[in-house]
Amino acid sequence: MRPASGPRQATLFQAWGARPALPEPPRRDEAEDDARLAAAALEAEAAGGVRAAASSPSALSSSPWPGGFVGGPAGGLWLFPAAGGGLEERGYQVRAARAALEANTLLCLPTGLGKTLVAAVVLHNFYRWFPAGRAVFLAPTKPLVAQQRDACARLIGLPRRHMAQMTGGTQVVDRKELWQNRRVFFLTPQIMVNDLSRGICPAAEIKCLVIDEAHKALGNHAYCQVVKELCKYTQQFRILALSATPGSDTKAVQQVISNLLISHIELCSEDSPEIQPYSYERLVEKCVVPLGEELSGMRAAYIQANLLSFRKSLRQCSL
Repeated sequence: MRPASGPRQATLFQAWGARPALPEPPRRDEAEDDARLAAAALEAEAAGGVRAAASSPSALSSSPWPGGFVGGPAGGLWLFPAAGGGLEERGYQVRAARAALEANTLLCLPTGLGKTLVAAVVLHNFYRWFPAGRAVFLAPTKPLVAQQRDACARLIGLPRRHMAQMTGGTQVVDRKELWQNRRVFFLTPQIMVNDLSRGICPAAEIKCLVIDEAHKALGNHAYCQVVKELCKYTQQFRILALSATPGSDTKAVQQVISNLLISHIELCSEDSPEIQPYSYERLVEKCVVPLGEELSGMRAAYIQANLLSFRKSLRQCSL
């Protein structure tokens, strides 16, 4: 696979002017790291609380760092949920989250192995790092949009007052207000395309874009339109694409990579050793359902009609 070609995206680290080291997330048995992480988290949360009192993210005081990056101790750390409360630290998720913070990433994991957790971690860290920025989670259907919003709120505790779910039923004037006053958005790609074309989506302020069911990003799909439109306003945003099945063949996967400006792939197949402790063997039970009298009669009539037509064709050909 080739990295995406076309317009080159400057990394956020290049935009900040320096590439801060991203240390591994702290483990529970490392007291010193735990204390450092807690202090940075408290500082970030305190800063977020003060800024939340402003009328909108655009009204926040300007950051001394380029692009609105928060800098300081909070900017030098990235957070990953601590084990406990139903969560466990899985090496492949930690690795994928770190990679997705540093480069536009296509994350390919089998269903049920935690793609949403990785997405939530990436959203949360960009939410911390860019207090005046926006983070967007795109999903192809309204039920998936609602599901991902609830999952992210549950997994990493994003403040609901900073989150917004937008569908086709949300009026344009209401969406405009939400874009101005919220920071993390969950919506379908078509809604975002419409809002970008209307100029009500603050494209230049978007710092993180998560794309669910990314294998759909082919041709002129709305996912592709979103990325193209955003690139007209800014090159300083991170893309995380999620898919259990990235493509039916190499050509399709390459299209997804190119359309979504992917430069890194995180892949675990069902046979990958690192996911085996968290995978369960599927039990497939075959259940044969009889057609019943009515459907059996319809099938017999259909077969008879086709046989008569076939015989007639054979006679006409003197066969």
